[in-house]
Amino acid sequence: MEPFAELRRLLADVPCAGLDDLPRSVMAVAPALGATEIVVYVIDYNQTFLVPLDEPGVPRRRPLPVEGSLAGRAFTAGRTHRRAGRVGRLWVPLVDGCHRLGVLEIATTGAPGELRDVADELAAVVAQLLISRRAYGDKIERIRRREPMQLAAEIVWSQLPPLSFTAGRAMVTGILEPCYDIGGDVFDYALNGDLLSVALFDAVGHGTEASLLATLCLSAYRNARRCGLDLRDTARSVDKLIHAHRPGTFASAVLAELDCATGALGLVVAGHPAPLLLRGGRLVRELPAPTALPLGLNYLSADGPRVVEEMLHPGDQLLLYTDGVIEARSETGEMFGIDRLVDLVTRALADGLPTPESMRRLVGAILRHQNDRLQDDATALFVEWTPD
Repeated sequence: MEPFAELRRLLADVPCAGLDDLPRSVMAVAPALGATEIVVYVIDYNQTFLVPLDEPGVPRRRPLPVEGSLAGRAFTAGRTHRRAGRVGRLWVPLVDGCHRLGVLEIATTGAPGELRDVADELAAVVAQLLISRRAYGDKIERIRRREPMQLAAEIVWSQLPPLSFTAGRAMVTGILEPCYDIGGDVFDYALNGDLLSVALFDAVGHGTEASLLATLCLSAYRNARRCGLDLRDTARSVDKLIHAHRPGTFASAVLAELDCATGALGLVVAGHPAPLLLRGGRLVRELPAPTALPLGLNYLSADGPRVVEEMLHPGDQLLLYTDGVIEARSETGEMFGIDRLVDLVTRALADGLPTPESMRRLVGAILRHQNDRLQDDATALFVEWTPD
């Protein structure tokens, strides 16, 4: 059967089935592609292992480390890698835009290069199926978890958008740690026409109480944004809802709006670390901060939130982060600090790594600095304006 006809059949049939049927349905395409085996791997929450999406009743394969494997090289670089031999193999990235889902392993007794075009098409189909079907079952969630997830983290992850997003003119990539026990850090973004809206919140406290406050922040922000409020009134709306429903609590935040047509940037920095502006792989400066009290405390101020404006240059990048990033301390008490943060990000960008990979490596550096035991949530959000 013609390979692309099989892909169309896969796309038509799988949405009528559950996630348990996906590995078998993908494997059924193999003969038409000239492949002997096709396996789907998804990335775990730590982004350190690629975990196989195995068929029920089939012996479970071992997860593959991102570091030091061909599968990992395909995942980190976002490019197909192949290995020749008696049984050749292709490792094809599974991505939705720039959101990295995992990789596809395709084994063949022929020349792996001959499968390249149809392999890319198959990976695109599988990525869409993973995105569209994951909400209807727990299979992917279960295999992505390599340790138990705490309730606070469950609440946060259920509210977040994908970690990475691109729409040609702009890219957003986020990281959160500790991913199984995060509490009060959340972020959001949305592109409506030319306007990219981005928010990062750090709710006071720890555990479930912090995650519930963070969820209130996120929902209040989305409600204000979808009601068409401007940036200042959005900050005021979130502030009033926190004060009304969780009096005595607060959240630091950065709310930003970027006009992707002109590069005009508006910011409200509510008791939060100053966003960093990068240009040409170098730190230009810290943007003005704070411009408001933490959200939930503006009843203490007569002025209310203030919006600051900045004109970006094409290719400019913003780095937003919570204090858990720069205040991470080593065993000797040394803070991670802004200088180390900027150095890691700029070196990764200079190496030509995809932005999501740069942020993944930043997470690794933060964890190593604290011997894999964070004292506070560490979250960062990277925004890049690419009008060309």
